[in-house]
Amino acid sequence: MKIRRSERMVLISNYLINHPYKLTNLNTFAERYESAKSSISEDITIIKKAFEEGSIGQIETITGANGGVIFTPSISSAEARAIAEDIRDQMAKSDRILPGGYIYSSDLLSTPRILKNVGRIIAEGFKDQQIDAVMTVATKGVPLANAVANVLNVPFVIVRRDLKITEGSTVSVNYVSGSSDRIEKMFLSKRSLKPGSRVLIVDDFLKNGGTINGMISLLSEFDSSLAGVAVFAENQQGTSTIKDYKSVLAVTDIDIPNNQIDVKLGNIFN
Repeated sequence: MKIRRSERMVLISNYLINHPYKLTNLNTFAERYESAKSSISEDITIIKKAFEEGSIGQIETITGANGGVIFTPSISSAEARAIAEDIRDQMAKSDRILPGGYIYSSDLLSTPRILKNVGRIIAEGFKDQQIDAVMTVATKGVPLANAVANVLNVPFVIVRRDLKITEGSTVSVNYVSGSSDRIEKMFLSKRSLKPGSRVLIVDDFLKNGGTINGMISLLSEFDSSLAGVAVFAENQQGTSTIKDYKSVLAVTDIDIPNNQIDVKLGNIFN
């Protein structure tokens, strides 16, 4: 379809934003919008500058017959901090304290705007890593893992705590539950993760690390490796066995008698 240049640039921008980390040949745009390849190249140059100035992301141009453009999303440090500070203020409300030293956060992780932005922050923290898949455990971590996977444009896989016939053949491992100190089991479908994958593990809350250790054990069963661990919030009062991870928020104190929660920005901002 033949359209005006301004309209064409809007459509190209929209395409790139919705296809991150994908190499797209300039001929794709030239044929779609019935324009010369040189005109498309000029459009990309203008869009590239606008994306960088607006901290939307970077556009890389690859030359050659098999070349094209790749869009990598980004978020500025200032924007990421402002978003996290707003969420921190919401997390610090006293009515979020639950029995056992937990904090209610389901409402935050079910809000599309917050999920999308936390996904952007976590993806930015691992942008230099090769990531083939995002892994989480059912059920609270699923929306967050989905948000991160959307930004990285990779699949996400869900580890189950109970065996479901719809999963087909599965691989299982035993792990020590951090909350109950019991031996429990988790399952992952054999079809859900390709061997040799580099996997980013994402979870909503880190206290003791038992569940995350279980997922790390599963990776070896699939001949896959760990690219990193990211959590929405960590409880620094706990005794976590996970030492290498990135958190968006950190709960430093839960004062149940005085009904107070102290929350600071997580180590992903260090």
